[in-house]
Amino acid sequence: MNSKGNWIAMNPYLEALQPKLSQSDFEKLNAIDNPNVHEFIAKENDLCAPEKIFICSDRAEDLEYVRKQAIAAGEEKAILNTKGHTVHFDGEQDQGRDRQATKYLVAKGSTLSKALNQMDRQEGLIEVRGLLRNSMIGRTMIVRFISLGPADSSFTILGLQCTDSWYVAHSESLLYRPGYNQFVKAGNITDFLKVVHSAGKVNSDMVSVDYIKKAIYIDHMDETIYSVNTQYAGNSVGFKKLAFRLAIRKASSEGWLAEHMLLMGVFGPGGRKTYFAGAFPSACGKTSTAMLPGETILGDDIAYIRDINSTARAVNVEAGIFGIIQDVKAKDDALIWKVLTNPGEIVFSNILVKDGKPYWLGMGEDLPKDGLNYTGTWYEGKKDGTGNDVPAAHKNARYAVALKALENVDPELNNPDGVELGGIMYGGRDAKAYVPVQQSFNWEHGIIAYGASLETETTFATIGKEGIPEINMMSIQDFISIPMGKNVSNNLNFGSKLQKQPIVFGVNYFLRDIENGKYLNSPQDKHVWIKWMELRVHNEVDALKTPTGYIPKYEDLKKLFKEVLNKDYNKEDYNKQFTIRVPENLAKIERVQRFYQENVTDTPLELFGILYQQRQRLIDAEKKHGEYVSPECFEKEART
Repeated sequence: MNSKGNWIAMNPYLEALQPKLSQSDFEKLNAIDNPNVHEFIAKENDLCAPEKIFICSDRAEDLEYVRKQAIAAGEEKAILNTKGHTVHFDGEQDQGRDRQATKYLVAKGSTLSKALNQMDRQEGLIEVRGLLRNSMIGRTMIVRFISLGPADSSFTILGLQCTDSWYVAHSESLLYRPGYNQFVKAGNITDFLKVVHSAGKVNSDMVSVDYIKKAIYIDHMDETIYSVNTQYAGNSVGFKKLAFRLAIRKASSEGWLAEHMLLMGVFGPGGRKTYFAGAFPSACGKTSTAMLPGETILGDDIAYIRDINSTARAVNVEAGIFGIIQDVKAKDDALIWKVLTNPGEIVFSNILVKDGKPYWLGMGEDLPKDGLNYTGTWYEGKKDGTGNDVPAAHKNARYAVALKALENVDPELNNPDGVELGGIMYGGRDAKAYVPVQQSFNWEHGIIAYGASLETETTFATIGKEGIPEINMMSIQDFISIPMGKNVSNNLNFGSKLQKQPIVFGVNYFLRDIENGKYLNSPQDKHVWIKWMELRVHNEVDALKTPTGYIPKYEDLKKLFKEVLNKDYNKEDYNKQFTIRVPENLAKIERVQRFYQENVTDTPLELFGILYQQRQRLIDAEKKHGEYVSPECFEKEART
């Protein structure tokens, strides 16, 4: 049975694949004793018709081969002066997650929430597999094996991706834990996530040209992702947000949580470390929070949370960062700046390159007047097809880097038992209503008032118009693959079974002054809010009760601003930031309630009950103190 001939005789899928595999690649695939793996690869080989197939075993020589091929194929350019740095350019129409092209395939007679993009499963499979047919002619199909979560853990989910993009395969080396050996050890399992991706037709710059036919389809019934005619990593690296959608469904059926959350360790008095998870929509401060100086990072994007011995424990699904680079500055983001400007393995995407140096928007230094960017040769004043100025770099320009490259990576990153969560925070772009930081009254209030009510504005991280206010439930709305009300219920139920519940906080880095519209927080202020939350988890500072939650006392923040930022914090700033704006908060509740009434048929009654209670508290406060209630009013109430 160890000979090639005997295996082919016993396994028709390997027999079908044999002409496309080198002897080495055959042996690597042969070592995975799983006909389900062989069947998937064989079927995608028949569909996509590659010239050959490369099996990546995660050995050093295989990973180096993937890196070199990404450059040799022209998908990455080795034109940066710093050793290990490369740059990838996506097409002008392929610069973010594409909501319209991303669809759930739903069987006839069933439906997901109306807010989700979906289509008939059979029609979708015919369409997307038609687009994938013969898409890899003349190319290599690269097969990657991924471990989502630490190896040999109750959190672990295995994944397999077939792609014709060396850039995608290289990105996965940076962003995920190796899974090949996990597949070898797992044997004949059927429970793994599957992805097939093709860049489709490309031009001489290796950019997908049939973007009008872009399709990113999620077949949750077969746990398979299809992606074609796109290269942007959010659409093509299947184990980013695409497989996340499948994990959400799996978590729902098994009683755990798959969340769009950062994970970080925050130090408190005496060197104590408290772990936090945080849900922020893209471009709302998630990565910059996870990378705060002096704290530790476990992850900046996706977390699995399980009930282990009646406590909430979490792991980072990934092992790297695919981070937005806009506004990363040396003074504000010292840790990531150090990584981005020193030798090491990094893939930049959609930045500007001039004389071997990378540039991006908001980096804190003057940009060149010309260079190379995602539109080709760029110069100041260049116009796009609609007559608008082309920026030097794209707003959604990114970097991909392994977490192990960061000096502040948490030592528990690969702990198979995860880390115990002390707190969970929810934060969006809310210019008018919520204060910068507040603590919920209890688990249920936090999940509803901060999580299910999370409101933000559309940003450059998704294709479409920016600045449109929208509800983004728990920062998971783009990725949800179960009924949305069911997701709210799952969160409520998960916490109700814990003996030790994480404390739920709401944060808002984007509150604006009512009079002049200026932001009331600096980017650095978030570090103070985080430190206050850490103290609240351990009940070491008091708080003021307001209609929307517990807020910090001025004296505590004044002390923290001095300790953390060496900054004087005046009472006037405190009063502006923590005034409860009753009209804006009432309007927010109306928007949230309307969203669930119109879009979510299975909304749990608890949501409307908690919103009603919050409305009544706001109305009562307005009767006592007026429309805008200074924190000084709550201080007086606390004293009496």
